[in-house]
Amino acid sequence: MRKIQILTLLIGFLVHFSCNNSENGNEKSEISEGLTVVDSENFGIVIHGGAGTILKKNMSDSLEAAYTAKLTQAITTGHSILQKGGTAMDAVTATINIMEDSPLFNAGKGAVFTHEETNELDASVMDGETLNAGAVAGVTHIKNPIDLAVEVMNHSEHVMLAGQGAEVFAQSRGFELMDPSYFYTERRFRSVQQAKEKERIELDHDDKTALIDPFILDTKYGTVGCAALDKNGNLAAGTSTGGMTNKRWNRIGDAPVIGAGTYANNATCAVSSTGWGEYFIRGMVAHDISAQMEYKNVSLKEATHDVIQEKLTKLGGTGGVVAIDKTGNVSMEFNTAGMYRAHMNAEGTLVLAIYKD
Repeated sequence: MRKIQILTLLIGFLVHFSCNNSENGNEKSEISEGLTVVDSENFGIVIHGGAGTILKKNMSDSLEAAYTAKLTQAITTGHSILQKGGTAMDAVTATINIMEDSPLFNAGKGAVFTHEETNELDASVMDGETLNAGAVAGVTHIKNPIDLAVEVMNHSEHVMLAGQGAEVFAQSRGFELMDPSYFYTERRFRSVQQAKEKERIELDHDDKTALIDPFILDTKYGTVGCAALDKNGNLAAGTSTGGMTNKRWNRIGDAPVIGAGTYANNATCAVSSTGWGEYFIRGMVAHDISAQMEYKNVSLKEATHDVIQEKLTKLGGTGGVVAIDKTGNVSMEFNTAGMYRAHMNAEGTLVLAIYKD
């Protein structure tokens, strides 16, 4: 009888221990044999719509409302997928599709113009479970470049395809090639005209660097991105952009570069970057955040702060990241005046912001 009582007490203790751990949405319960069980209700999603000189004084009420509405639509779309048990990758791509289809953001429909007055689009995705990744660069006829990046990841032996070759692959996979007129927006076209006019004015004043250094213009921002954690404990990230206004020579930034613009690893976090791409490539910003978490055993908050506020800033780079770690913690770190951003957790709480303060 005593043995039965002891066994009953032991079972009760184990049940109580298991229930207490399952109530903590940000922790994992560890069984004595070493098996780690992920809380199936712990998930989250975070997005950005670009970072840069985004000031309240320059934003009309109607434009601010439009950005707020579109960011809300985008993140709630992805959150709904996660809530229903969908994958992090499905949530990331569906969320980015919303922003790619909007003229408000520098991706897809709202892509900026090159110096030649064309639109060249870049995108990438990464799966944190498998470390598989896909990217496209310099495509000119693809409505949703993030979808083509997924196709490269899932249906080719490569990671990145560029230009005409990427579009030949797209056709082979059944993608419709859009007429370039689809990407035309008056706002973006005026921007490239203003950028080119500024070059001409400064060149007339014997500033020879104006013609060869387009970075003198505040035209480096506007990328969109998303990072997500699903109920299965898998992470994914994606990034899509039209690049930099007035860019030349088929310039490619960080958005399609795995480790710079996009990175995901179930052991650490998922990251999407936005900003001055050349510096994000030099610093391998997205991967650096993951590496600090893995090798230095620091938190997501510590890693993103160090990489953006210290290392990137000292290099001279500007921009930001959105990231989520394997337990659902989120960071939206940037060193610019503003970043379009939003986050939703498992409880459905929405945090949305545009400006720095």
